[in-house]
Amino acid sequence: MPTISGRRLPDFIGVGPPRTATTWLHEVLAGHVGLPLDRKETDFFSRRYEMGLDWYLDYFRRCDPSVPMGEFSPMYFMSDDARERIARDIPGCRIICSFRDPVVRVHSQWRLMVRNVWTKVELADAVERHPELRESSRYGHYLGGWLRKFGADNVLVLFHEDLERDAQAFVDSVCRFIGVASVRVADSPVARTRLHSVDVRPKNRRLARHARKLMAYLNDRRYHQLAARFRQSALWHFAAERGEPFAPVDEATDARLREQFRPEVEELERLTGRDLSSWKTPRARRREAPGRSAVA
Repeated sequence: MPTISGRRLPDFIGVGPPRTATTWLHEVLAGHVGLPLDRKETDFFSRRYEMGLDWYLDYFRRCDPSVPMGEFSPMYFMSDDARERIARDIPGCRIICSFRDPVVRVHSQWRLMVRNVWTKVELADAVERHPELRESSRYGHYLGGWLRKFGADNVLVLFHEDLERDAQAFVDSVCRFIGVASVRVADSPVARTRLHSVDVRPKNRRLARHARKLMAYLNDRRYHQLAARFRQSALWHFAAERGEPFAPVDEATDARLREQFRPEVEELERLTGRDLSSWKTPRARRREAPGRSAVA
């Protein structure tokens, strides 16, 4: 159990990247491990480090000392600062990285950005204009950094396909890694739920922007329960949703992005020994090869 000046520090951190089922995993493990109070992502090591360790550890003040403690903050994955700070402050921390078909993942992240009014351009242009979309897709580059800093034995690599294929085995691998008894997925209320999915555009961008800023205001002042209730309210739905459904990625964009992400996918293959051929194959070509199927 890592400590500093007698204060307990996290045993594990799920670092992302975004839109790879980190929220689902957080919810499944809730009640079985120690997690931040009233929120999933503290963003301490990436965006709020100046708040100090006491600010961070206050989120864990109610954690049961008999079980592992940690957090899931997917923006850590591509943050060199976060990686260095975690290594310095919690050198024995166990790191969880989760990966998903990069086009499916970046499309999901882009939809979130549209809903939050962080961008108004379509996916193909957004990948070029918004560095966070490109950086969070540099799978091989950033995984290599985490492996070098923490060592292969302290980094667990997860794949979204394994979650879809066998959710229980997926969770069991996490439980073994962090040292907690197996959690029965079927008993979790979110076992078959897509959490925080973004399926429609905001009907009114101005209202959506105000809703997002209100959510940020509440979270920044640690009114996390109030922010969560707002997120589930009819007011949020009215302000941030109600628009047209998002269309699937068109075939031309799918092919271009897969070629753009290919070097990172191939480096991830090299680092993990996993065959990720489907991530490199454009959707149009998959239809010509019946033996292959796209990730849902």
